[in-house]
Amino acid sequence: MAIKSDREYRVVMLPDIQFRTIKRDDEEANDYRVEGYATTFDDPYVLYEFDGVKYMEQIDKNALTGADLSDVIMLYNHTGMVYARLSNGTLTVQPNEKGLYIQADLSSTQESRQMWEAINAGLVTQMSWAFTVEEESYNEKTHTRTILKVRKVYDVSAVSLPANPNTDISARSYWEGVIAEQRRRERERAEKVQRIRIMNANRRSK
Repeated sequence: MAIKSDREYRVVMLPDIQFRTIKRDDEEANDYRVEGYATTFDDPYVLYEFDGVKYMEQIDKNALTGADLSDVIMLYNHTGMVYARLSNGTLTVQPNEKGLYIQADLSSTQESRQMWEAINAGLVTQMSWAFTVEEESYNEKTHTRTILKVRKVYDVSAVSLPANPNTDISARSYWEGVIAEQRRRERERAEKVQRIRIMNANRRSK
């Protein structure tokens, strides 16, 4: 996967976060369409685990309001050939109450039809998306990051072997910063407690 440091990538291992073919009543018909959700809203998932602590993330239900969805493309593993595109009508990207709904028409090229075959056969099942964050919050007690506003969605990708989120440069940098800041505060609190103890001990000794 071609990681770009200015973007974040998510593969969430939930049943709804999958590409699947759209079944039709007429089994002979084949319009090469797939659908799924790139993400769900207000649905926390474990993004990072360090030293026994699970760090969570969720996408706020309003995070995609006003986001740039002007020309999202469908790729495989975020790189290579474009299989569908919003601007030519072969890709639909629509936030709804559940999450970011995706529908793609993979009938336009031989390669896209081959991708449909792989998805239909269950060889490629997971979905990932690439985006940038404009606004976020962090709950230190629950170790949960909430993405409040997405600036831009770049692509949705079919993925056969989901990458470990820890290899996402942006995500890893974010959580490393959170952990470093948390540990700094813990050290400051411990040092403050120690100073108070010394002061109390000195007073008692006088």
